[in-house]
Parts: sequence; structure tokens; C-alpha cells
Amino acid sequence: MSVQNNANSEEPHYKHQIRRLLSTLKWLVLGIIVGLIIGAVGAAFFHGIRLATEFRKAHSFMIYLLPFAGLLIVFLYRLSKEYEDTGTNLVITTISAGDHLPKRKIPLIFVATILTHLCGGSAGRESAALQLGGSIGYNFGELIKLDENDCRIITMCGMSAAFAALFGTPMAAAFLAMEIEAVGVMYYAALIPCVLSALVSSTVAQHFGTVPDVFTVEIVPAFSINNAIKGGVLAILCALISIMFCIAMKKSGELYKKFFKNPYIRIFVGGCLVVVLTLIVGNNYYNGAGMDIIELATRGEAPYMAFAFKMLFTAVTIGAGYKGGEIVPALFIGATFGSLYSQIFGFNAALCSAIGMGALFCGITNCPISSLLLCFEMFGYKGMPYYLIAIALSYTFSGYYGVYGSQKIMYSKFHNKYINQKTR
Repeated sequence: MSVQNNANSEEPHYKHQIRRLLSTLKWLVLGIIVGLIIGAVGAAFFHGIRLATEFRKAHSFMIYLLPFAGLLIVFLYRLSKEYEDTGTNLVITTISAGDHLPKRKIPLIFVATILTHLCGGSAGRESAALQLGGSIGYNFGELIKLDENDCRIITMCGMSAAFAALFGTPMAAAFLAMEIEAVGVMYYAALIPCVLSALVSSTVAQHFGTVPDVFTVEIVPAFSINNAIKGGVLAILCALISIMFCIAMKKSGELYKKFFKNPYIRIFVGGCLVVVLTLIVGNNYYNGAGMDIIELATRGEAPYMAFAFKMLFTAVTIGAGYKGGEIVPALFIGATFGSLYSQIFGFNAALCSAIGMGALFCGITNCPISSLLLCFEMFGYKGMPYYLIAIALSYTFSGYYGVYGSQKIMYSKFHNKYINQKTR
């Protein structure tokens, strides 16, 4: 009798283990499939932006078409009945609240971002990638009849895959999707699919000719108290700049909507402002993503005020309604400010630019683990102690600001306390 009772008591546990195994196998397969799909789409997106950027640089007159490109972007969104596009914030709320991600967002964000880069808008590409990947992942989940909870996981899976495809940083990409929605809480249930999709997507994208963003810091000063203080001060300053950047991005959109109710007029005026600003500075350093200027910064050759100009150009562009992203501009700002800091204090330019990029990325995303992994993948491991300090200081000193308004801070940055508040 006792043997039979033991057998009966073990049966539910056995079935539970089977369900876990089947769930793991399911996400192994889905992670690979999503990585394959988005790796190919991400490669096409990467080359589309690359070709658009090369064409713009070869034909300087394209900047004058930016206002008209803006009109086309608004027309396409309104034609698709997207009247209030919230960008990456919608993808984040899909993870937290299960909001619907329409299929039409996939081609919209693809075309609108390329148009922005083609005509010289100051924007990145990674927020577009997060939207693109999240939309593909979510709609694929709906297609194969996943339930609401699984659709959230596969949305994160798509975000990881798209970020990895464009940046070539699968470690950071895998954790960014799990970390970005609720600061202080990690969705570890998505770990296997996010890791697999990021690795597969990155591999597929590189097979199709994408090039990872790598700025290896070869020479790193010895880690001493004096050098640690120099790196720490830079990180704190970058955290404060990240607050300024977040405020500028949000206030610019509010001001545009206050003075220009009509989205067509709003984006046309914004395009005209970018054209005027470009003529005033007399170069194209601040149009597009600006990866070439980041390379100058790592050599200590960036213009002194490049970080401020990029902040202005990006706020004017994104606030008006052009598409792209805030992360590459943040890397630009961090790199160029780090370059300026290195010239003032005589510290290593490449290391200061790397610290600046890592600190700015952390400051605007509130994702310290992803930021640290991004530093390792983009700059190498030699500067590890500096990046570790920089990320910790930036995360704390950036306060509760963030570039994504739907992002939640679940736990206080200063006390062991649950606060559950949205970023400022």
C-alpha cells in the first residue's frame, strides 16, 4: 500500500518535469527560428541604412530633401492608421502589459528609418531594430498561436535578435531585452530563447555581410587609485549628460506638439531646422548615425563641442517625428565627450571614449548588465575595471531618468526599496 502511495505521489512531479523539458525544447526551437528570420531581416536593414548613408554622403543635396522625406514618413504612417506612434515604448509595454503590435509596423519602421538616414536626419538605428525585432517576434508568436505570456517572451526574443544583428553584440542583446522593461527585475524565463536568437541572428547577419561595431581599446593605463578616480569622474559627468539627453529628447517632442499640432507641419519644420543647423555648423558630422565621428573620438580627434551638437541635432530630429533611435546618438555623445575629457586631463583617448559610451548607454537605458556586456563586446576586456566602475556610477547618478517613458524602475537605485515608478 505504501509503495503504491509513493508511486502516486511521484506521478505529478514526473509530469511536471516532462512539461519543463517540452517547454525548454520549444524555446530552443523557437529561439533558433526567430534568430534565422530576424538575422536575415536585420542584415537587409543594416545594408539598407549603409547604402542610404553612402548615397547621402556622396550627394550632399540630399539634406535639403529631409523636410519632404518627413512628409512622406507621416503620410505612410497615417495611411497605415498609425496616428500616435510611440516607437520602442510600444514594444516595451507589449512585454509588460501585452499590448498588440500590428504587422504593419514592420515595413513602416524599416522604410521610415532608411528615409531618415538617406536625407540626413540625426538618428540611430537600434530603437528601430528593437521595434522591428519585437514586432516580428510578436506577430510570429500570434501566427503559431502562442498564448499571451509566451508572446511576451518571443517579443523579447525578437528584440534580442534584431539588436544582435545590427550591432554584432549578442551578449548585450540577449540581456537588454530581458532587462529593459522593468529595471531591477530580469525575465529569466526568456533566457534560453533570447540567448539563442541573439547568437543565431548575429551569425546569420554577419554571413550576409554585416560588420559588428567594434572599437577595441588596445592600450589601457594601469588601474590605480588616481586613474580610477579619473575614470569615475568621467562616468559621473556622463551620467549627468545622460539626464540632459533624456530631458532634451522628451521636451523636444512636447515643444513640437505644443507649437505644431499638425504632424505634417511638425515634421516639415523639424526637417528645415536640421537643414539650417547643418548649414550653420558647416559639415555633416551630426547627420545620420555618425559612426565615423565615434572613430575620430577614440583617437582623440573629435571636435570639442561635438557631444552638445549631436544632442541638439538628435532632439530636433526625433522630436519632430523622424524615425531611428537614441542609442547610437548616445554612444556618439559619450564617445565625443570622453574624447574632450581625455584632451583636458591628458588621459587615454580610446579608454575615455569607451567609458563615455558605456556610461551614456547605461544612463539612458538603465540597463547596467547589458551596458557592461556591451563594453566587453565593443571595446574588449582589457579595460574591465574602468567599465565596471563607470557602469555602476552611471547607473546610480543618472537617477530615475530614461529615454523610454514606458520603462519602469521597480527597485530604488539608492535604497533596498520597491518603488515601481516610470522613468522621468
